Amino acid sequence: MATLTSPTSISLANEKNPWLAAAARFDEAALRLKLDDGMQKVLRAPAREICVNIPVQLDDGRLEVFTGYRVQHSIARGPGKGGIRFAPDVTLDEVRALASWMTWKCAVVNIPFGGAKGGIVCDPHLLSDAELEKLTRRYTAEIFDFIGPERDVPAPDVNTNDRVMAWIMDTYSMHARHTVTAVVTGKPMSLGGSRGRPEATGRGCMMVTLEALKRLGPQPESGGQHQVGCVLEAAVAIGQAQIPRRLYPFAAVGAQDRRRFQHRSDVGLMSAGIGPDRAANGPWDGQPEFEAGEARSLRQAGGACQRQARLGDQALTLEATVLGAA
Repeated sequence: MATLTSPTSISLANEKNPWLAAAARFDEAALRLKLDDGMQKVLRAPAREICVNIPVQLDDGRLEVFTGYRVQHSIARGPGKGGIRFAPDVTLDEVRALASWMTWKCAVVNIPFGGAKGGIVCDPHLLSDAELEKLTRRYTAEIFDFIGPERDVPAPDVNTNDRVMAWIMDTYSMHARHTVTAVVTGKPMSLGGSRGRPEATGRGCMMVTLEALKRLGPQPESGGQHQVGCVLEAAVAIGQAQIPRRLYPFAAVGAQDRRRFQHRSDVGLMSAGIGPDRAANGPWDGQPEFEAGEARSLRQAGGACQRQARLGDQALTLEATVLGAA
């Protein structure tokens, strides 16, 4: 766990720790903005850090204790806002960094929320549904006093989804003695969820990717169609977004070598065509269209997992290029 005692520089060593990496960028921004020293100290440190130990009885009768975090970086602009992730490599420094980034993201787009983030150190793939539910509900009970519509609003993140949010909402409501749907976002539609929420992250990834391509290339006219297609597919696979119709030609060109955009029953990622009733709206007949619902099968397909890992490497390469040019 890193401790901030002085201004942090952007360096390769600090990049290995997410909190130090986030602090280094904040210090650089504060320097450029000539931010007041006092305000810099206030914004540099999280307002509250919560660490809880969560006992859970596993299906085989054993009692296991998991560690959970909730960091509220700033609630100056409104209730904290940020996801909860379940992963074996969750650390307090990681959650701190993610909470601070939520503060800046909400402020940049002028949303009246502060920044927060949470996580539990566990491997959800090794837990049963019953064990995950126990873990989620006990975690919610432990942080009950610190979350709520006017305090801090959790959301899905890595390895969490609308079902986990439903467990959190139900547990919080039981403790509050009345239904509180606004305690989380990313809920199932039947509990007041928002349309477009499941694919929102992927859509954002797509938008950032397109803007990066405008700035850094490769451009279609410079022979970069294949790279464009690979990056687009990576963005889609990561977040279940949809490829805009105007980009079908580039996505299709980037997929030619391995015929990625043809129908495959083993992966179920792409549909064969857009259908006669919608063909008039696309650039031409027969163009493939990404089906967000089908993308979920990508995570269950064994062969597709390796393919997604390769695409993830391409996305990370693009991210590194963007950060280097920023």
